[in-house]
Amino acid sequence: MIIRPSTALRNEYNEISKLCKDKQQPIFVTKNGEGDLVVMSMEYYTHREELLDLREKLLDAEAQRLNGAKTYSIDEVSSKLKELINEGL
Repeated sequence: MIIRPSTALRNEYNEISKLCKDKQQPIFVTKNGEGDLVVMSMEYYTHREELLDLREKLLDAEAQRLNGAKTYSIDEVSSKLKELINEGL
């Protein structure tokens, strides 16, 4: 966990920006010794949001499966994909 004081944002912005990008993790910023903000690179933020979105979709799919939604075997999916590909040719 990387922790920096809030004054570092003002005085060491370029170094903090580089650290966020190099380490690919958030930096926790304190104010008066207490946690205040979290700073991260746009790339890390985007990646994190994509992972959270994927996790949400997987949890939703699992909930649907547990509630009786139709599921397909690997063979059924493979067969359907081949059928779709052949129709496109």
